[in-house]
Amino acid sequence: MATRTHNLEVETLAGGGNGDLASPVAEAAFEVSACPTFVETPFVRSIMNRALAYIGEGFPIHFRGPTGCGKTTLAIHLAEQLGRPMIIVSGDEEYLTSDLVGGEHGYERRRTVDNFIHSVMKTEDRVDYRWVDSRLTIACQEGYTLVYDEFNRSRPEANNIFLPVLEERILILPTIRSEKGHLRVHPNFAAVFTSNPKEYAGVHASQDALLDRMITLDLDHFDRDTEVAITQSRTGLPRGQVKAIVDLVRTLREATEAQCDPTVRACIMIGKVMAAQSRNGGGPSFEQVCLDILAKEISPGGKPDGETRQVLLELVRNSGWN
Repeated sequence: MATRTHNLEVETLAGGGNGDLASPVAEAAFEVSACPTFVETPFVRSIMNRALAYIGEGFPIHFRGPTGCGKTTLAIHLAEQLGRPMIIVSGDEEYLTSDLVGGEHGYERRRTVDNFIHSVMKTEDRVDYRWVDSRLTIACQEGYTLVYDEFNRSRPEANNIFLPVLEERILILPTIRSEKGHLRVHPNFAAVFTSNPKEYAGVHASQDALLDRMITLDLDHFDRDTEVAITQSRTGLPRGQVKAIVDLVRTLREATEAQCDPTVRACIMIGKVMAAQSRNGGGPSFEQVCLDILAKEISPGGKPDGETRQVLLELVRNSGWN
């Protein structure tokens, strides 16, 4: 009697998509914790309380402000307060809708060999394309919090997918992913957006239809107490030295108005360098450190601004640093 045999060969190949199965975007959910040195002063708490009130009613939050004003840190901290897993997306000029929703990332090929009759061999090949969910689909399906950092660096047409998500709570999907062509958004899904309207390089104008679905909180530089608290928490310097650094940077910002706009990042950088020099027993002078770290401010575009440099040098001499 002839013996029937079935030989099944399964081959999974990366192809037919924009990704790589070695690192599928389906694993994009991260348990992200805010910085352990996050400082919550009354100024910061007032922003967080407003944001929590709005997002608690189901509205997406949009933190908008210049670089260095803490948008991303606030967005991550807000997401952490919601107590759900977090997914972070950074805006990118090259993004397509499929980079947010998902797409065909490779395929699976099955080959069946039928040798029931030894003189007759039948083969059957089957190719199944593999769909891999991307970050937005995962967040909508599982009820995660999506933080979309600098979302206006992505082209508006890529972000159009958010319109029904934020309003009708429906994610439109290709039929290869869903027979219905859409996915009902999980009740716990929340979205936090950030954008920088001043930094025009690589930034796109956001469509009104998308902005109309968010609550925008405009941010600017922190108040003095918050900048002092943040700088001290990140550098470990004595409060007196921290105040000298913060007051120098804030005064430079105010004295030069729109020409010079150093942020709390400059305070932290100066503080960390000076703290390291205190531990190591030497290094560049406080004046030189300030000149180097604030070079972008005193030499915009690489062209030295003598007047701003003199203002900074005068502030350094009067800072009382020791």
